[in-house]
Amino acid sequence: MWQPTNTPEQDRARKLSELQERGVQPYPNRVTRTHTAREAVSAFEAAEAANPDAPAPLTVTVCGRIVRQNLKGKAFFAHIEDGTGRVQLFVRIDGVGEETFEMIRRHLDLGDFVQARGTMMRTRTGEVSVLVDELVLLAKALSPLPVIKERVADDGSVERYGAFNDVEERYRQRYADLAVNPDSREVFRKRAQTVSALRRFLDGEGSLEVETPILQPIYGGAAARPFITHHNQLHQDLYLRISFELYLKRLLVGMYDAVYEIGRDFRNEGVSFKHNPEFTQLEFYQAYTDYHGMMDLTERMIACVAEQVTGGTTISFEGHTINLAPPWRRITLREAIRGQTGIDYADHPDAKSLFGAMKAAGLAASPTATWGKLVDTLLGDAVEPSLIQPTFILDYPRDISPFAKTVPGDPTHVERFEVFVGGMEMGNAFTELNDPLDQEARFLEMSHLYAAEDEEATPVDGDYLRAMRYGMPPCGGCGVGVDRLVMLLTDRSAIREVLLFPHLRERQA
Repeated sequence: MWQPTNTPEQDRARKLSELQERGVQPYPNRVTRTHTAREAVSAFEAAEAANPDAPAPLTVTVCGRIVRQNLKGKAFFAHIEDGTGRVQLFVRIDGVGEETFEMIRRHLDLGDFVQARGTMMRTRTGEVSVLVDELVLLAKALSPLPVIKERVADDGSVERYGAFNDVEERYRQRYADLAVNPDSREVFRKRAQTVSALRRFLDGEGSLEVETPILQPIYGGAAARPFITHHNQLHQDLYLRISFELYLKRLLVGMYDAVYEIGRDFRNEGVSFKHNPEFTQLEFYQAYTDYHGMMDLTERMIACVAEQVTGGTTISFEGHTINLAPPWRRITLREAIRGQTGIDYADHPDAKSLFGAMKAAGLAASPTATWGKLVDTLLGDAVEPSLIQPTFILDYPRDISPFAKTVPGDPTHVERFEVFVGGMEMGNAFTELNDPLDQEARFLEMSHLYAAEDEEATPVDGDYLRAMRYGMPPCGGCGVGVDRLVMLLTDRSAIREVLLFPHLRERQA
């Protein structure tokens, strides 16, 4: 059983015991609420506007958490908050009676939830308040929330500080962070708005939202190490999906022209400011188009989402002003790397030569990496951080892009793009390979290029190849990292800031 570990918790535990001894139910089953905090204030202001001299009486019952309280003799002032906002309670001993007022004076704490019934009014200081005639305790908080203080800035805005000094503790106790930090609550409101806006946009484009398996017998569709689990009854190892791609493209075979999915992917990889093992992905596929069509669709979609979530297509991210209005810059991978490093990787057609050029330029490189992986390293280390304004990087090495069509006349590259904004990769897309024989050859080629434990290794998915043999229409597909998009739209520099419950290391004893 829980035991208080400090003086404030001991004090609250004592108050809980005293309430129970007096027959007060500190966690009642039933709640009454007629108005949210915002509705109560708005309704009173509307009554004032209709008759400024004598507003029509308005009786409300509001509920919320006590976030500020002040006892002044026989009067008690408190601010309560719910999910919509804040309202002041004005409690007088002659309004609620001595027994209730004694309970308020002796047993209420910051963080407690209460229900208050009364008449709306303005105090002498002009604050809209509830003149309370009944107050009921709804939930006694046994642990005090992190201390938060307020100060008024020079521009008149209210600044809050002191909520958590340890940022990691905010992630571990997200519930407490949300309870005391309105900015955190706003981030996750905007996250929900972002997902809703993505869905509305794609629905408006005629795309069908679908759901594909999370547990898969064969993982695929991306270059990542999977999580493995086991189905006991079937005696079968399964994988948490790393991508939706191969299942969504099966649906194009099944005569849907455009499909999309928003959901969780799982990759057994490192944690960083932009990586979490469990993350939210949007993937959308469309028949009878290519990667140029996907570029047009992607830039329109993100601009539309930004406008709905932030009010415009110009945003601020890590001190940069970013313009998301189409059209976006488009440049080939070869041009981007050459411009940033001076290395033209086309002059180094094998891994040994390119490795030597990178070392000579003072750039990090793995001596065991394939040519395509070295090119990707150049992109990630030398180019990506400089791509602040939205940019499509086009045409990638074939040996790291097993599901894309080859660039006509260039067997070493495929029609693939990645989109970058704010120095981060935001999405990845192909002109999708729909030749089943070429796809099978690619699977086999990848198995020879990469060792089984390499994240680029791509297992042969026989059922996917069978689906392709029934005929897959020409198509384009794109995946967008929803978490990173939320980072961009809320100006947050770490993915943990936009995940309600990010993965963290276990605390060391």
